[in-house]
Amino acid sequence: MNIKEETKKMKLDAPKLAATTNEQRNAALEAIAVALSNHKDEIFAENEKDMVAAEANNIPQAIIKRLKYGDNKLNDCIKGIHDLMSLEDPLGKVTLNRELDKGLTLKRVSVPIGVIGVIFEARPDALVQISSLCIKSGNCAILKGGKETTNTNKVLFNIIKEAVISAGLPRNSLLQAEAHSEINELLECDEYVDLLIPRGSNSFVRYIMENTKIPVMGHSSGVCHIYVDKTFDLEKAVPVIVDSKIQYAAACNAVETLLFNKGVSDTDVATILDALVDAGVTIRGDKEAATRVNSINNNNYISDEDIMSETEFDTEYNDFKISIKFIDGVDEAINHINYYGSHHTDSILTTDKACSELFMAMVDSASVYTNCSTRFADGFRYGFGAEVGISTGKIHARGPVGLEGLVTYKYKLVGNGDIVDDFASGKREFHHRDL
Repeated sequence: MNIKEETKKMKLDAPKLAATTNEQRNAALEAIAVALSNHKDEIFAENEKDMVAAEANNIPQAIIKRLKYGDNKLNDCIKGIHDLMSLEDPLGKVTLNRELDKGLTLKRVSVPIGVIGVIFEARPDALVQISSLCIKSGNCAILKGGKETTNTNKVLFNIIKEAVISAGLPRNSLLQAEAHSEINELLECDEYVDLLIPRGSNSFVRYIMENTKIPVMGHSSGVCHIYVDKTFDLEKAVPVIVDSKIQYAAACNAVETLLFNKGVSDTDVATILDALVDAGVTIRGDKEAATRVNSINNNNYISDEDIMSETEFDTEYNDFKISIKFIDGVDEAINHINYYGSHHTDSILTTDKACSELFMAMVDSASVYTNCSTRFADGFRYGFGAEVGISTGKIHARGPVGLEGLVTYKYKLVGNGDIVDDFASGKREFHHRDL
């Protein structure tokens, strides 16, 4: 497949998709939901091929969990599509309506970005979510999934594209890139592709950012933290910490570093660490942390090989491992997170309202929480229907990127033979008035 020629076709069809009504795009989403349900046996059969290959290639179990696409994930995807359909149209919103002078009216109106390329990890439900979000927001989408789910992605894409075309949307609304070599071809399509959203490892996202002229939105890593303040509710804290680490250890919003206030008692520290160890989590920490926790009832929470240097606190494990550190207070926690973190999602466990407010205000991350799991950082859980990815940047979109992050705007000026020279010469004057 010639990616450049295909993206050129998409660029030409993008205005046609942008001009569709919300009702037309919702009809396409409903067609997708019905088609997925009708073809589930075919989808599951292809997914089984990917699962067998993953086991044969010794893919880590934490990743294999992502690859599985069964009834539960299919039902979640269909629910997400219906949730998207219930959301208001993100297009055509007037965010400015101003009369510059009599008969000369300016409006700012939301429109799709255009052609979006999304390169995502081996997770079949991501393909469904991303394509659905792009259709709802009127964007053409180029989709490239991980090689570990090649069979599942292919059957899902074919089902979705056929449903979209049958619903009357432009034929070039969706494109699937299958070969790894096509990624580099896509990076060269800056004439036709308006935005790239890469999802994956730090090194992969960095590679994308450094090898294209196309604007890139996303995050390169997910080094998330939980800070346990000196005053906190132990009974509530334990399940929050365990959930943040093990509910989906390979996810970008899983906690990687646990910061303890030095004032937390040894008994409470042991209760938290015991819960993590019982869940199969390996504890890592610096020398100070190892000395303290290993002296609690002669426990050996941190082995010699798991003693960390200070430079390792930017580690994203994507596994059943966690770093711990003891700090003096919330100010040091904030500084540590802002320095070592990836500005993704960070949480504080505390009963001190002032401490919570300081943490929420000063931690420079896309999502900042009090007394809840970092795993809530997700477009579906935020009520966006789904997400196309998570952005840790500050320009255009931040955090889980749903419909609002997939639109931009244009200015529309309507006059009646008006010319600038009349204003420059003083013949006319601007009389700005918001309507």
